[in-house]
Amino acid sequence: MSDGKGRYWFSQLTPKEWLIFAVGGISFAFDTYVLLILSLVVQPALSEVLPVKPGTPIFNMWVGRLFYIPAVCGGVFGLLGGYLIDRFGRLRLMFWSVIVYGFATAAAGLATSAYQLLLFRCVAFVGVSIAFVSSLAWLAEIFPDRERREGVIGYTQAFGSTGGLSVSGAYFVAVTLSARMPLIHGEHAPWRYTLLTGLIPAVLLLATRAFLPESPLWLGEKQKGWPKRPSFRELFSPELRKTALLTTLMTACAYAGSFGTLQHVARIVPGLPGIRELSHTAQQQAVSGYQALEEFGGLFGRLIMAYLVVRIMNRKRLLQAFVLPGLLLVPLVFFLPAFHDTNMSKIGIFAIGIVVVAQFTFWGNYLPMVYPTHLRGTGEGLSANVGGRMLGTSAAMLTTSLANFAPGGTTFRQLAFAAGAVGALSFAVGLIASIWLPEPPKEILLD
Repeated sequence: MSDGKGRYWFSQLTPKEWLIFAVGGISFAFDTYVLLILSLVVQPALSEVLPVKPGTPIFNMWVGRLFYIPAVCGGVFGLLGGYLIDRFGRLRLMFWSVIVYGFATAAAGLATSAYQLLLFRCVAFVGVSIAFVSSLAWLAEIFPDRERREGVIGYTQAFGSTGGLSVSGAYFVAVTLSARMPLIHGEHAPWRYTLLTGLIPAVLLLATRAFLPESPLWLGEKQKGWPKRPSFRELFSPELRKTALLTTLMTACAYAGSFGTLQHVARIVPGLPGIRELSHTAQQQAVSGYQALEEFGGLFGRLIMAYLVVRIMNRKRLLQAFVLPGLLLVPLVFFLPAFHDTNMSKIGIFAIGIVVVAQFTFWGNYLPMVYPTHLRGTGEGLSANVGGRMLGTSAAMLTTSLANFAPGGTTFRQLAFAAGAVGALSFAVGLIASIWLPEPPKEILLD
């Protein structure tokens, strides 16, 4: 939207603000890059470091562990990180958290056991959890004007899907060119080369750190001597309790739609008709293709949400416009291959990517507006990390556990059924909870 003089919010950004915009976009892109990298490498990585076959109960147990235990660590330490963001600064915590998850992801590429993979994944997830919350608070407070703030946060989060596309591309290149790359532990393993690319965000942030300002609102609170200090207890005061509980639950539903459903497509695809007969390399290339469809859908969804969030003030209706279609799409797309051994709809995967990932942008814009400055990081940490990273991603373990008992006849079809059931449940709970979602206050930012 324009400011009444024919100018749009992005035309008013200064060169320094464009740099802030770019760094925010890079941060969100690699947050997603590091999160989604596991869905591509988990099967080949565990196939190498475990003495069991894919699809067996022990293999599924380790898949669940790698998805869920790091998420628990991310939730716990992410909540603590939110408190530290309020105490020690948005930019400082964002910088160090990106450094941590970049090096931890690369270290996982050198792992020789499942326990090492799990350890480095836990460290990386903690870094991502803190980086996401600190980036949101930082951008919201640097751009206090509503239209510029909503535009900047919305469109920088759209870079999150470019991170997903990038990791799909990186994996495809690693699979295709692995024979030409240096040996790691005596093998040309594409999953290892893909994990090593986790160093990229650390290098980029190191190059720009000196040019980035701290949040002026946070600095103002610091200069006042902290008249109000962050407190976990305050989140459950009468004024904030409803908001804190609802956003925690609904953010969990959004993440469950991704981790309980979309994140398992990479393991379902090799068992689809016409793909299961192909060579291993061709199967993995097909996996990359489906992953790219998810990410293109997610990018489209983020862009739609970023456009609408500036123009539609009713947040409840905006969210429901994405959740309701998801409730209808997920069973249709996942149950058909589970019961009829048919190919999974590529258009359906693209559409589910839209409605799932758009919700992440919604919460990224919504959460900074419902907590006061001294409590912004702590509140975002509760909703995004405990709700999203910890509770929501537990859907991955729920899906892998349910797959052991689901109908279908083959491990691939059982997994498709389980993913569809968990996804439908997450959308249903999110839709019901949205009835009580409070609208953010009309003030630019709470102080």
